[in-house]
Amino acid sequence: MKRLILLSCSLLSSLLLAGQEKTLRLDYIFYGNDKETGIALAELRSLDGWAGRRTRLDELPLRGNGQVTVRDEAGAVLYRTSFSSLFQEWQTTEEATQMSRSFENVFLVPMPECKALVTVELFDTHGKVAASFTHPVDPSDILIRPGVSGTCSEDLMINGPADKCIDVVIVAEGYTAEEAGLFRKDAKAAMDAILSYEPFGSMKDRFNFRAVHPASSVSGVSIPGKGVWLDTPLHSHFNTFYSDRYLTTLHVRDLHDVLAGIPYEHIVILANTDNYGGGGIYGSYTLTTTHHAQFRPVVAHEFGHSFAGLADEYFYDDQYGDYYPADTEPWEQNITTMADFGSKWEDIMGKDGVSLYEGGGYKSKGVWRACPDCRMKTNGAPGFCPVCRRAIERIIRFYTD
Repeated sequence: MKRLILLSCSLLSSLLLAGQEKTLRLDYIFYGNDKETGIALAELRSLDGWAGRRTRLDELPLRGNGQVTVRDEAGAVLYRTSFSSLFQEWQTTEEATQMSRSFENVFLVPMPECKALVTVELFDTHGKVAASFTHPVDPSDILIRPGVSGTCSEDLMINGPADKCIDVVIVAEGYTAEEAGLFRKDAKAAMDAILSYEPFGSMKDRFNFRAVHPASSVSGVSIPGKGVWLDTPLHSHFNTFYSDRYLTTLHVRDLHDVLAGIPYEHIVILANTDNYGGGGIYGSYTLTTTHHAQFRPVVAHEFGHSFAGLADEYFYDDQYGDYYPADTEPWEQNITTMADFGSKWEDIMGKDGVSLYEGGGYKSKGVWRACPDCRMKTNGAPGFCPVCRRAIERIIRFYTD
């Protein structure tokens, strides 16, 4: 039955045979405040090639805080993916109780070969639909803007074609043209750091890594807390949500413009600064600094967020909103509220030190992790805990098996 459904409006089969596969880039604006959530379409773009998965197209890798679903006109699911967004995180801040804001979001799906419907859903902290938006896509629409090739890329490690491997791009932020050699060195160090942790190391033959250097007119990145604002290609800055070490970019469309024409599924952005910090958003990007002493463990930690949807296992009890309410089991695989522990690591309790340790997800009480320490908890941890390693391996196999 599934095979018949997928053939009703194939996303890939005929395009693969014709050698004309394309990517549909979906640009959205998420907007609202702590009580209201909205979604609007900004633009559709067409890109040559498709670097995403070729199997399990109608399945989700994780539930995520949001989902994109592509259906044919008869309602059959053609493709699904999940994500988190900076907007949804912002909705739990105090600022969201005082004003409304908008955030850019970009998603890549295989271009359908006939008319289709795309649905975007955002979930609240209880896992309930907070907003749902459906719009049509006609691949022959003359207002779908053709993608223009962005910056050239340099191969760091290529293990196979895009249809066989997970394609990761490492992007420069705040590196001038004269600092190309420095960026190349830092990009290689970032790749090596990620691959030094299991299961990435033992499964590295399933990955491709490329470096992309959009030259900056200035060296460094913006640090508003120190009165520093710089005009860099991706417009990233520290002090996101007024947190000194939270480094993000709100200009996601500029990021994807830089990557047009390059095969990519996952993004690592390297900021040219020794200021400590970073950020990782599932299904969006990792952003971290390169010249701080903790660069290597931090880039692996943030990639755990953006690639595998892992939650933070540390806690400070300083969050304004409750991101993990007691009556809802988190979708992230490495923490639990015990609302549905059977869906987590109950099956491997007692193996390799796996147990229940209270504290995680920014809360000292009411959220549990699997081990005393982990790469998702501290920079000093020797690696990812068994639960995180299993979660990462599941995602790698989802994309490549």
